[in-house]
Amino acid sequence: MTDVYLLSGFLGSGKTSLLMNLIAQLKAEGKKPAVLMNEFGSISIDSDTVANEENIPLKELLNGCICCTGSEQTEAQLQGLLEEYEHIDVILIETTGAAHPVEALDAVYSPLFAERLTIKGIVTVADSKRWLEREKLSPQIRSLFMEQIRHAHIILANKADLLTESELATVTMELGNFNENAPIIQTVNADISFSFIEETLANMKAISEKQVISGKHLPLSSKLIVFDRSVEKDRFEDWVKSLPDTVYRMKGYVPLVGAKNPYLFQYAYGMVNWLPEYVKMEPQLVVIGEGVQQLEYPG
Repeated sequence: MTDVYLLSGFLGSGKTSLLMNLIAQLKAEGKKPAVLMNEFGSISIDSDTVANEENIPLKELLNGCICCTGSEQTEAQLQGLLEEYEHIDVILIETTGAAHPVEALDAVYSPLFAERLTIKGIVTVADSKRWLEREKLSPQIRSLFMEQIRHAHIILANKADLLTESELATVTMELGNFNENAPIIQTVNADISFSFIEETLANMKAISEKQVISGKHLPLSSKLIVFDRSVEKDRFEDWVKSLPDTVYRMKGYVPLVGAKNPYLFQYAYGMVNWLPEYVKMEPQLVVIGEGVQQLEYPG
């Protein structure tokens, strides 16, 4: 299993600085990191910074976001990393600043990698000064900025050196109130210990498994459902309709009664989509949402 960390945050927040810091630390520990970078435009700018690092496996996506519209390309790039390079310990994925975290995870939580990748969590870099001035953003952009923070597992209150002590205290308190599950770390140049991230997410994972019983959970989690028999399409869709609104995404291969191969099934925001497959894929489904660990298909 290869550990995967998703680095999220708005445009210009300091994600690439965080990425470079983590790469240096992992190399110093004797670990082999690989990087998947998403550039917003058609020219790789931030990727060139990583490319200058020696012996760093790198794949990049240009002209868009790691999201549902580019998930196939993302899967291909991840497949390339896993097949072309040996002994990768950690994959660091830097999303474009315009990526929604749920959609970014949708591409990474592919059933193709269910037994090869372990998604450790989302580390979101928040521009502290921009947070204080968020009301100046347009409603749509402000919503994206807030969503990136709301779904984080760890939040870096970055550019702390640009604020007064009073302003920084306000930012830390407001971020903590907005996302009560994620620890807030004040940083300059997104400088943080990888071991701290690793240990914090591991502890949060252990806590979340206990908290499911009481209804508490991390902002986002995933559940892998494996099918041992074919299912009736209508019955399966009825089950999907019965799921709570906190289920955001589903993607996988569902074996249908009467079909030779499992169908590719996708679900997002109440919409379902079925596509036939011409090769036999593993009958398993990845569910992404809040508090999804207890979900099981009853059929």
